[in-house]
Amino acid sequence: MTVQKQALIYEGKAKSVYATDNPDYLILHFRDDASAFNGERVESLARKGRVNNRFNSFIMQKLKEAGIKTHLEQELSADEVLVKKLTMIPVECVIRNFAAGGLAKRLGLEEGLPLMPPTYELFYKDDKLGDPMLSESTAIALGYATSDELNKMRELTHKINDVLKKLFDAGDLILVDFKLEFGLFNGEIVLGDEFSPDGCRLWDKATKKKLDKDRFRQGLGDVVEGYEEVARRIGVPLA
Repeated sequence: MTVQKQALIYEGKAKSVYATDNPDYLILHFRDDASAFNGERVESLARKGRVNNRFNSFIMQKLKEAGIKTHLEQELSADEVLVKKLTMIPVECVIRNFAAGGLAKRLGLEEGLPLMPPTYELFYKDDKLGDPMLSESTAIALGYATSDELNKMRELTHKINDVLKKLFDAGDLILVDFKLEFGLFNGEIVLGDEFSPDGCRLWDKATKKKLDKDRFRQGLGDVVEGYEEVARRIGVPLA
């Protein structure tokens, strides 16, 4: 599909969104920016945009092969992709296979504690409010999503978890947790946003070395190198 890039319509913490001459499609530009603590800390990391773009395209293709509909249409360049224009649902779906991050802090759990079955939580997507936790009933009452939409989002999140746990396990990696965002396209729930080490936790299976955005949050260094290591292990073509 050939489209013409038009005006910038939104700039997030690490991606920019552009309109196209087709009203049903947008262009996502993955920037080299890294942010933490709801944008309080921002840095530019060389190669990050290209790595995340390639990583995301690879994961979205794997999910498509598993029968999961995503907004991704095609890669346009090393750091840009063409996507369907979704009506986004302002709810983040977070699934956790092991305790870490906010859950561990909130409940005083040891990091790395296995969670069986995986936990599933919702958060209202609003940086100014710190993405607060949200119950399904509140999401419905405030009109963020319908009960049917939330049920479908939960079903898809668990299915995606099953697919990706196997993929990362084959690379001797532990998929600790991740967040997803969904939207509507022609009335159907579709996976949107991105899947990259920016939005998940990935540890080396043997050493528990962190190979995700926690390297940036916790000042561990070699952030992009960690992302690239994950990419190589699961077969993402970075060149």
